[in-house]
Amino acid sequence: MPDATDVDGLTVGQVSTSLGVTVRALHHWDEIGLARPTLRTAAGYRLYTAGDLERLHRIVVYRELGLGLDRIRVILDDSTADVPGALRAQRIQVADRIDRLQRLSAGLDRMIDAHERGLLLTAEQQAAIFGPQWNPDWPAQASQRYGATTQWLQYAERSASRGPEEWQAVADAHAGLDRALGEAMDAGVTPGSPEANALVERHRELFASYFPLTRQMQVCLGRMYETDPGFAAHYDGIRTGLATWLRRIIDADARTHGIDPDTATWE
Repeated sequence: MPDATDVDGLTVGQVSTSLGVTVRALHHWDEIGLARPTLRTAAGYRLYTAGDLERLHRIVVYRELGLGLDRIRVILDDSTADVPGALRAQRIQVADRIDRLQRLSAGLDRMIDAHERGLLLTAEQQAAIFGPQWNPDWPAQASQRYGATTQWLQYAERSASRGPEEWQAVADAHAGLDRALGEAMDAGVTPGSPEANALVERHRELFASYFPLTRQMQVCLGRMYETDPGFAAHYDGIRTGLATWLRRIIDADARTHGIDPDTATWE
């Protein structure tokens, strides 16, 4: 390497500032032979000449285009390299990344909306799926009431990936369970019986479409079905006394799993 006694050059630090490249990157490119400073001072400091800077400029440009160091080396050092072909291939990769990022952005938008709104359905879609008695303000109210809970976050994550068809399937499953509960009550199914316990398990599995539901949490829901005016009106509208009967079969099933309904907590 020529001595820089009578030739001006730029130090690693000066080049780093000039090109916006880290000193670490310059040292790495030097070590692998991609861009070595031509000169050294008598004290051993590296100095980059104008020709060195031109090569570095090209490296920086190609790096910003996303090319790897090995591909850049070929472009710079191989006179037979198909540079336009390499750039076209890179353009295809960039287009693919842009497409993935756009899909990611759309997914993030849906997730944000789901956390804030709960349901990514219009009021018309909600009425068509859940029936005319459905309150389209419920998702916003639930977000305000439960938005800080783990279960709401889990609900939002599921909601973000669910469209009208998936929600229709959930609504149909709920309607089917409501009919089965009413018919079981009419048939005199007793709490704690295999038939009643099967309905409780069906209810708990259905809630997995919203968030994981433990048996203790299910007991708390049973209490809410009986005491909350909205839920009580829903179940008692199916059969008079169904809200209480549902709470009782949930409690009985919990006891078979060693849970005291009187001390059950939301956990």
